[in-house]
Amino acid sequence: MKVPILKQGNILIATIQSALTDQDLNNLQNELSHQVSHYRSQGVVIDITELDVMDSFSTRTLRNIANILKLRGANTVIVGMQPDVAYAMVELGLTLPDIKTARDLEEGLILLQS
Repeated sequence: MKVPILKQGNILIATIQSALTDQDLNNLQNELSHQVSHYRSQGVVIDITELDVMDSFSTRTLRNIANILKLRGANTVIVGMQPDVAYAMVELGLTLPDIKTARDLEEGLILLQS
């Protein structure tokens, strides 16, 4: 499933609308990297509101995406993590170190613009 990526000024917004396969996550990584370069974006918001599970691969891929985009000059904010997902991640020892998170899209955009 392709993840829609919207351009809002110099920020890209990727909204994950359902659970993604490992290949879908890899495609998202490649597409965001390409679009950040193409549009010279300074920030990326990844909205995971619809996800009800985060496994180790998806967590690692989100970390990789944030690191790749940082090397390309764009900051990343992950928004919309459900409380149950955050709880499960902590229980499993899955973390997103050095990646900004926010409750919703509005807060994420404010974080990127400050």
